[in-house]
Amino acid sequence: MLTSTLAGPSHLPALERHPPFPAPAQALAFDPLADDDDGEPNAWTDEDIVYLHWRMLKEVEDLADPEQPLADKFDTLRWIFSDPDKDAEPFSFANCVRVVACNRLSPIPYCGQVDVEEVRDCIRVKLRRWLAASLERYPDWVRQAVVTRPEWVHERLARNPQWINEQLKRIKDQGDLFG
Repeated sequence: MLTSTLAGPSHLPALERHPPFPAPAQALAFDPLADDDDGEPNAWTDEDIVYLHWRMLKEVEDLADPEQPLADKFDTLRWIFSDPDKDAEPFSFANCVRVVACNRLSPIPYCGQVDVEEVRDCIRVKLRRWLAASLERYPDWVRQAVVTRPEWVHERLARNPQWINEQLKRIKDQGDLFG
């Protein structure tokens, strides 16, 4: 089961513990905007679609990597913990889990039906440690802002992914007026 694999010994998402699964050859060469010889746009195969769902789930691994940008982590978290009303939408986190866990074309072994809330709970449990490791490399004011005002930080990073770096440079160049 996917949830028990997530809780496995490496404390990383299940998808990371599987050997790298190469993209199907046709997916690597796939250009959805290109025309076939007959002038028709390329069609997505079932394998291409399952692979895309799996590739989206691979983004969850980046939550455990302290070197990944905070803006990317916020985007991934917003996708994982989106409104439950959106769980049936194509390429929602819940739909990606269902497609990858239950499809014979999936790059991971068949898991069967998976409780998406259990997967989210597993991520939620590990999230504090993952974010703490990510925030260790930032000054106190950044850590405090992320903990107390995460939406405010996310809004600034969404507008400008370099916002924190620019603030750090400004403080370095001008000095911290409050420090």
